[in-house]
Amino acid sequence: MDLPQNSYLKHIAYDSVVFGFSGEKLKILLMKYHNTGFYALPGGFVGVSENLNDAVRRGLKERTGLDNIYLEQFYTFGNLERYKPEVMQTILEANGGLGNGLEWLLDRFISVAYFALINYKDVIPQPDALSDSCDWYDLDTLPTLILDHAEIVKKALETLRFNLDRKLVTTNLLPTYFTMKDLQNVYEAILGEKLHRGTFQRKMLGLGVLKRHEKQYTGAANKAPFLYSFED
Repeated sequence: MDLPQNSYLKHIAYDSVVFGFSGEKLKILLMKYHNTGFYALPGGFVGVSENLNDAVRRGLKERTGLDNIYLEQFYTFGNLERYKPEVMQTILEANGGLGNGLEWLLDRFISVAYFALINYKDVIPQPDALSDSCDWYDLDTLPTLILDHAEIVKKALETLRFNLDRKLVTTNLLPTYFTMKDLQNVYEAILGEKLHRGTFQRKMLGLGVLKRHEKQYTGAANKAPFLYSFED
């Protein structure tokens, strides 16, 4: 693992909550560290000659293979309680030890948190050098996460819910064309509750952000749902 201290900003890291929608469940990407059983959000460090947003996009491309990801910075985590050097020491020892100038990874870090919205079907998750796996996990059945990563996920979900109508950030969780039921499924997965179909449809059509297309014929014509896309 090549992480020379002089290549990265000191005491600054980032963590990303990557949301995807499987059609039924809201999911996030998690890393599982080699030989530890530790689960964590994808994250990393910022190069000394690199913009913060560029560093996050670089890291996400390495984990997902995708460019042009919807990305939003939502909080900075810096409480003393998140500083647990024994966790990183365990991870490093499980991957060859603390040699090669990696001791700086045991320092205290403030983490800038982002959430990303990704089309679930487009991603081929890729682990990093310290991890056995990078996979999707159901948001409602996550494993125990290291440090304050559970708090980061909770804050990301709160932010996503708050922005659901104002920014309509679900655009990145759906294909280009979708049914009203598909859109309602996304809302229900994010909000964690069932919504009344008629009320939801009236609300979405009233926002003026949807464009209606031809019906999707899958059987009886009178049962074919309309397809929608978001207005440009």
